[in-house]
Parts: sequence; C-alpha cells; structure tokens
Amino acid sequence: MLNINNNAARLKRELIMRIARLQLDGKLVHGVAAIPREVAPKGSASVRCCIYHDREILRMRIIARLGCGLEDYDDAKELSAYAEEALNREKPTWPMLTVLDEACNACIHTRYMVTNACQGCLARPCMMNCGKKAIRIEAGRAHIDGEKCINCGICLQNCPYHAIIRIPVPCEEACPVGAVSKNEQGKERIDYHRCIFCGNCMRECPFGAMMDKGQLVDVVKCLLAGQKVVALYAPAVAAQFRAAPGQLEGALLAAGFARVWEVAIGADITAEHEAREFEERMEQGESMMTTSCCPAYVRAVQRHVPELAPCISDTRTPMHYTAELAKNADPDCVTVFIGPCLAKRREGMDDDLVNYVLSVEEIGAFFMAKNIELTRIAVPQTAPDAVTADAAIPTASGRNFARSGGVAEAVRVRLKEPERLKPALINGLNRAGMKQLAQYGKINTGSLPKTPDTPNLIEVMACEGGCIGGPLVITNPKVAAVQLDKYVATGAAKE
Repeated sequence: MLNINNNAARLKRELIMRIARLQLDGKLVHGVAAIPREVAPKGSASVRCCIYHDREILRMRIIARLGCGLEDYDDAKELSAYAEEALNREKPTWPMLTVLDEACNACIHTRYMVTNACQGCLARPCMMNCGKKAIRIEAGRAHIDGEKCINCGICLQNCPYHAIIRIPVPCEEACPVGAVSKNEQGKERIDYHRCIFCGNCMRECPFGAMMDKGQLVDVVKCLLAGQKVVALYAPAVAAQFRAAPGQLEGALLAAGFARVWEVAIGADITAEHEAREFEERMEQGESMMTTSCCPAYVRAVQRHVPELAPCISDTRTPMHYTAELAKNADPDCVTVFIGPCLAKRREGMDDDLVNYVLSVEEIGAFFMAKNIELTRIAVPQTAPDAVTADAAIPTASGRNFARSGGVAEAVRVRLKEPERLKPALINGLNRAGMKQLAQYGKINTGSLPKTPDTPNLIEVMACEGGCIGGPLVITNPKVAAVQLDKYVATGAAKE
C-alpha cells in the first residue's frame, strides 16, 4: 500500500488549501489561475520535462479539486471559468472519479524483469522451470524473452537470489474487480459499470492520475452564504487528528459549521437495527446475513456477486441515520458527511438526506486554510444548538465501527442470545476478498455445501483495517488505530 506520506498526497492537500483560502477571501475566480505558477515557480525543479508541463498538469489537478471532471477537458478554457462553473453548480456531478491523462505514466503491462542481482548460477531454476522456454542465459545472466513470457511468475518463485522482480501497474493491480484498464493510447480508464468506488486505484497511483472530484468548494459556498451547515463526522475522522476529546468538534464549529454530529450515534442505530434483523432472519430459517454499512461492499455484491445480494442487511448506514437525526432537528440544514471513504460520495448522491460528502483530506486542508490548530482549540461546552447533546453520546461499540470487526462486535453485544452468533470478517476487498465473497454467494445458493463452520454473520470492510484505512485518510492506519482507541474509550459505557 502506498504510504499516505508522499509527494502526490502532499500536493493534493496543498491545492485544496490554496483553493479554500482564495474562496474564503472572495478571490477564487480571479486568483485561481495563479496557483500553478505559485506551486511551480520559475527556477524550481520540475517533475516532468519542464515546469511549464508541471504547471499544465497542476492546472488539471485544480480542475478536479474544484469538483469538475477532466473527461471533456478544454485547454482553451480558463481556470476562472472552471471556478465559476464550480460556484454556480447546484450539486456535485457524476462520476466522483476523474482520470488525469497527462499525469498518467502509461505504465507498460505487468511484466517480470531480471535484475543485476542474477548470479547466472549452475542450477538455473528460473530457466529449467519455465514452461514457455522464455528464459535464456547470456553473458552469465538470465534474460526474459518478452514475446514468449506469459507473466506466470514461476521464474520469480524459483530464483534463490530474488533477482527477478515483478513490475506491476499499480492502479490495475489495486483494483479488486478489474474496473481499471488501458485504452488504445496506453492510458488508464475506469469502467464505472464495474467500479465499486473503493478508491484503491486513486490511493495506489504514484503519479496521482486517478483523482476524486472535490466538494469543498460547494460546502464553503454554503458556509459563506450563511446557510445552517452541519457536520456529520465519521468515527474514523476522530482517529485522523491528534486532538483531545471535544477539540475536533470545536474545530468544526470554529470552521463555521452550525452544529456537529457524531456519526457514531448513527452507528449505534445501525447496530441496534442489524441485531434485531439478524434475530428475525435466523428465526425465519435464513442461514446467513451480511453487514450493510460499507457502500463499496454493497456495490461489489450488486455488480459482481449477485448471489449474495439477498443476504445483505436491509438496515441503512450510520451516515443515513445521523443525517436523518440532523434533518429532524432542523429540516432546513445542509448536511455534510465527513469521512475517509470515496464510496460514501456515491452513497451521498443517492441519499436525499445527505447534501455533501467531504474527505478527511478536504477538512484537514480547510482547517489549514482557516488557520485552525486542533491542539489549541478550546473544548466547547456541550449545547443542543451546537454539539450533540450528552444524552446522545454514542457507545464505545458505535465509535468502534471504524475498525474491522467493530460492526460485528456492536451487533453481538446487542443480541438477546449472543452465543448464536458465528461471525466472519472480510478485512479488505482485495482480489482475495472478492473470492471469499464469491464463495459465500455459492453457499447461499446451495452451489457449495454449508458446514458447521459456515458463519451466519459476515462483516465486510472494503478497506483493510476498516475505515481508518480508507483511501482518503491523512494518518497512517497504525497511528490512527491508537487514536481510535482513545476516542472509543471516551464513549458511553452503556451498551
């Protein structure tokens, strides 16, 4: 997994911050064109052939950060026109991803290569075990014939010196459902019919060519217009910042949000409903139920494993239930979900109660644009008109939805007979995880037999480790896990 601490991620956050500052100052339309020159000034080291090419790519990155797609990119259209388009749109546009062709490295197809670590050994297991006779020895070293090689990897497995390496295409490698592939020009394309919006391609592309379309411009527009904008922050968000309890809420209020809701409250509602639903399904003779809070998983089943669709819980997600609470409290409010998940943007488009979905990257950059330092924020006094009331403090298990295993545990503690539960976890929807789903689908249809070890509740998280490992996080998942423990510990003791 590409670490979140890299130049592509840093550049993305800087662009978000610069755009937000211009918008807050009322200078977005007239000032946005200067950003490429400021980020890549004359005399600076270039990433591509020259700084002018770098600036052109920066210009396209800015367009995505404004929430506009690059599918019909017009190099004659001024950045100011794109900014006006962003400020005038009524709602985010489909799709949530866009591909920056100019940044795409057009990586060659996955292949194997012999490095200079090759010793030209007597055993020559790479050559002897190659069924296609694609390896020959020249000048004391192994060489792979690309015309004969079928990329089986047997040579790599047999080399005692680990002298053979596999060169992948990161975005294609990361996609668990084969939705990313090359076009005739060698550039990557996304098949949105197959895509589950897990965000893996975006996270793993080392050139930052796979981009999400931002929604921060839309949210800031509502804040500047004086609308009552409320923040709904996911439990995983609390794990992204080194802040004391209450400081994140204080920072969101300082940023201009009228009220702050913990989505862990909605998680408690989801867990309660799923526990009752599980009991009802088991009483009706059903053998298996899966969780429903991960929209990337739900789409994966809908698009790729329809045999498992009847097993998905009918319960809505924590985001939906929290948005429902917010709208019940104030029907005119603008709801903004904040999380680490790309698939939540798709879910937000389909949910009338959710107006916008911001990433952790966006809210972190917005705090920087507003010069808000969380560690210096005074913890606000809890008040019904600002921060969720004490009576609605979520349980520890509700806050623990952010990690793999947390949903199943939250359901277990709410069951009347928890000993009936036989949970199983799919911790990350990589290709192996998709194969597991297919196996469960076959069990559900009877194509494979059910055994005493077959689980009756399957929790699926598209991201390894849970939401704290999402594609739009800003903190290393291991560090986030520690922060999450602290956040969970401040939850209500009641279950």
